Amino acid sequence: MEMVPLAPKCGVEITGVRLSEADGDTLDPIRMAIYEHGVALFRGQDDFTPEAHIAFAKRWGGIDINNYFPLTDEHPEIAVVRKAADQQTNIGGDWHTDHSYDQVPAMGSILVARTLPPSGGDTLFAHMGAAYDALPDDLKQEIEGLEAFHTADHIYKADGLYAKTDMGRELRGHDLKTGATHPVVIRHPVTGRKLLYVNRAFTVNIVGKTREESLPLLTRLYAEALAADNTCRVEWEPGAVAIWDNRTTWHNALNDYQGHAREMHRITLSGEALAA
Repeated sequence: MEMVPLAPKCGVEITGVRLSEADGDTLDPIRMAIYEHGVALFRGQDDFTPEAHIAFAKRWGGIDINNYFPLTDEHPEIAVVRKAADQQTNIGGDWHTDHSYDQVPAMGSILVARTLPPSGGDTLFAHMGAAYDALPDDLKQEIEGLEAFHTADHIYKADGLYAKTDMGRELRGHDLKTGATHPVVIRHPVTGRKLLYVNRAFTVNIVGKTREESLPLLTRLYAEALAADNTCRVEWEPGAVAIWDNRTTWHNALNDYQGHAREMHRITLSGEALAA
């Protein structure tokens, strides 16, 4: 197994491993690489069938069933992240952290490329440990001990953002209500590293402040988090698999392939309660 960074502070490409067979002594260093680098890319995983996808996720740990994206009848553990050729809107087309709106957010995801456009459709990642480390000292002091409220209602509900676009036909669970409060700065439960834990899609306000009062601070944090050397790009190709840690990263699915279809299969890995 060999590891090569995708960027100086975010991401790693791992070669010399078959995910369909990875277990035990092979799986442990993969886990640590993802916890530390935020996202790992594996190319050439052509034997990573839906059955192998599910089996690997179960070897990792628990699986969270996604409430919003359509699931395959044969494999309910897998969420289908699909954009048809005639659609304009894509799922995940802004910087976000999956499931930050849950009381116990998902650990991360295993995403498999199934149908790709001729070009485009890459996924960007940003490392929230690198983001926190680079914050000015006065900003670190300002956010110490703060909590923020996260929700997905404004995006997924029947009158939410996606329902008002051609993406509405792809969603389930419009009547679900979500919401959770988390520290603005958390410690990774395995590495102990401090991580910035707010995101542009789901963080609504700082606890104790209104949305309007919160926006100046949140906007500054978002800008700091997206400094160029905190980010990396996953370039998709057939047989590629990416696994990421939601605590450590944001991601953004680029919507630059209009007129072409893109379909990805995702399994969401169970996480644990977050703490400062």
